[in-house]
Amino acid sequence: MANKFIKAKSADEVIGFAKENAVRFVDFKFTDLLGTWQHVTTSATEGYSRCIPEGIPFDGSSIRGWKGIEKSDMLAMPDYSTAMIDPFNEMPTLSLICDIYDPITKEKYERDPRSLCENAIAYLNLLGIGDTAYFAPEAEFFIFDDVRFDLSANGCFYKIDSGEGIWNSGTEEFPNLGYKLRHKEGYFPVPPADTLQDIRNEMCAMMEDLGLPIERHHHEVATAGQNEINFVFDTMVKTGDNMMLYKYVVRNIAKKHGKTATFMPKPLYGDNGSGMHVHQSIWKGGKPTFAGDKYAGLSETALFYIGGIIKHARALTGITNPTTNSFKRLVPGFEAPVNFAYSARNRSAAIRIPVTDSPKSKRVEFRTPDASSCIYLALAAQLMAGLDGIVNRIDPGDPLDKNLYELPPEELAHVPSAPDSLKGAAEALEADHDFLLKGDVFSKDLIETLIAFRIKDYDELRLRPHPLELHKYYDV
Repeated sequence: MANKFIKAKSADEVIGFAKENAVRFVDFKFTDLLGTWQHVTTSATEGYSRCIPEGIPFDGSSIRGWKGIEKSDMLAMPDYSTAMIDPFNEMPTLSLICDIYDPITKEKYERDPRSLCENAIAYLNLLGIGDTAYFAPEAEFFIFDDVRFDLSANGCFYKIDSGEGIWNSGTEEFPNLGYKLRHKEGYFPVPPADTLQDIRNEMCAMMEDLGLPIERHHHEVATAGQNEINFVFDTMVKTGDNMMLYKYVVRNIAKKHGKTATFMPKPLYGDNGSGMHVHQSIWKGGKPTFAGDKYAGLSETALFYIGGIIKHARALTGITNPTTNSFKRLVPGFEAPVNFAYSARNRSAAIRIPVTDSPKSKRVEFRTPDASSCIYLALAAQLMAGLDGIVNRIDPGDPLDKNLYELPPEELAHVPSAPDSLKGAAEALEADHDFLLKGDVFSKDLIETLIAFRIKDYDELRLRPHPLELHKYYDV
């Protein structure tokens, strides 16, 4: 079977690959500020003659958070190393991931999340701390059989269903065969309780066919089809690309099977939500800088990196946990990493040091983020927080190797914790974002735009009557 991807270095190489695969169309993909993959498609002829070598112009005024209509012209310039044959188009279609440029100045657009990630790596090199940052996000997701929701001036509702859901144990299914997963018991019994093994296998096989190597997959803790697929770590920008591809494959293969996938952090009440634990490390000259003789085999550099994450963790949630729903996950009692402490092995801490004897595998795992975030912004923000810790030699304090969920209140009071709402996250980002502006990685204007998005979302939910309010207060 011919390769479905190529890590090309030139337009000619991409075009040759496309012709070998009898491509009829070329799809140019890019990511908006909220993390959605957008795309525009040309014929193969137009792609070969103009758009692959020169980029494709488009109107940026309709892209959320981007330019106003008075200066909306933008240019999507493909990264040739991302070329692949799109598996979800009926006609052969070449797919390319793009950076966004101003067509007049030819400079990268400051609100393009992927370009911002590239700026963060340039800043890392400028500091001399390292030359490469490796990341491995572990994004959890649900696969449901049905989802319905609506809202209007006089009402709202949502209804989610899954054949795995424990609430269907008494449903007439002609016949109902049982094996419904009880709340918090989805990690991780074999089929028939796990009904999604074959679908996850198919997702993993397709990702690997497209050049994304897979480590493992499994059912997650929650009932009703919570899953996790782990792919192999890579450089920061490539990891962002990989996460966008990961979501694309998960959603479309679920749809192929008549199901629906969501990365929403907390779609179910009373069970675990979906997070995105992010493993990260810095290398220099081909050597890991996080390996040393300090706590858990870490270096002083790694501990300072952790210090930066802890210091800026509340502000980070304004980027890594950007939805009102994110804070329905970040509550005690559902294995949620709400306490900003670090520990080896201890999964109740927001920062975990995975156990490994290999210096090359020494890394930090930040467990608070979720996959509703724009992956490029989330990765860049975490790197900037860690670099601030290294530059300013921020002491992370002592590790906490106790179960933080069982700490007495007087001890827990000394441990910083996540905001309890999106408004709190936005306020934390507003109060603490200077570390993001270093090296012109994030701009002040971009931060203000992100904060405005968060407050708008918070207010939209705050102003809407909720069914629970009618349940509790209708008869007052």
